[in-house]
Amino acid sequence: MERVPGGKRLYSRLVGQMAPYTGSIAAVVQELGDGYSRVTLSDRRAVRNHLSCIHAVALANLVELTGNLALGYSLPDDARFIVAGMNLDYIKKARGPITGECRTPPIESSARQEYEVNVTLRDEGGDIVVEGMLRTLVGPKQG
Repeated sequence: MERVPGGKRLYSRLVGQMAPYTGSIAAVVQELGDGYSRVTLSDRRAVRNHLSCIHAVALANLVELTGNLALGYSLPDDARFIVAGMNLDYIKKARGPITGECRTPPIESSARQEYEVNVTLRDEGGDIVVEGMLRTLVGPKQG
């Protein structure tokens, strides 16, 4: 949808409709490919905390969205996944637009297996604000 005017925002809204809590941060999918995603979050009052920076939970939501998109896009058709755990290291206060980026390990089958999905969030200057890791369980779709 990136070739359609407003396509990235439209696609991002569709993702938000499918996962309403995720949609609450209004992140925009910038790039999506096999095992890769890049997603941006605008710094606005709705996602800020009392310290005038982006709230830790909004950043966690961005980590999960970025990782899930990269993984979900590259899954075999007969597979599904669920996040089983999450580790986050908050490196620096997040101010300004934040970009999440993820490259997933190759998923070759729907066999039940746990994967570590690493996500990095960076500020506009390229500084890392969060290093995240999703423990994600992949398995076969249920009948």
